Amino acid sequence: MPKVKIPRKSTNIDMTAMCDVAFLLLSFFILATKQKPPEAVTVSIPSSVSTKVAKEEAILVTLTKDGKVFLMLGDKTHKDKILDNINTTKALGLNAAEMAKLRKLDFIGVPFNILKGSLDLANPMPAQNMPGIPCGDSTNNELTDWMRSVVGSYAGENLDNMNLLVRGDNLAKYPAFKNIKGAFKRNDVYKFKIVTNPEGVPTDSELYRNPPVPGK
Repeated sequence: MPKVKIPRKSTNIDMTAMCDVAFLLLSFFILATKQKPPEAVTVSIPSSVSTKVAKEEAILVTLTKDGKVFLMLGDKTHKDKILDNINTTKALGLNAAEMAKLRKLDFIGVPFNILKGSLDLANPMPAQNMPGIPCGDSTNNELTDWMRSVVGSYAGENLDNMNLLVRGDNLAKYPAFKNIKGAFKRNDVYKFKIVTNPEGVPTDSELYRNPPVPGK
């Protein structure tokens, strides 16, 4: 009897369809991912046990190990009001084009006397070349003026709504941190949060045995 050859089923996978699916998934994650807020400079922050996560929409003050101070106005709902106020109260003389550039900056790290000139540069000044916001004693503390404009932008609101964060380098000196607190205090701001790297709660601690109840 002659042998009959039975055709085998094709085992080829439609690679084109799989590539389409992978591309669609990649596109979804790119569009859905929320970007991390930009950092003025890299600092090595301390670790601590904490049950709270800092919100991204914040007024963030960064202190480097060299004592430089940077300000990020992450609260988009108040940013324009803060910048308009500082331009007026400090008589910076920024025109519409310069104000537009200022609004696009991720952070501020220069004193008032060179702010206008820095905005007119063809290329933005790198963070490592910025001198930082002067934050010395009460006679030379421009962070005080910035905080006055920040607080003023919340006029008629509860200041508890202001998400004020301080992110300081491990090697920063305490006097520099004290000057930041002084700028807050002169504007009647006494509540702020310190940004740290979270670490696990020790199993033999009271916090581990009696964790806080959410919402309380």
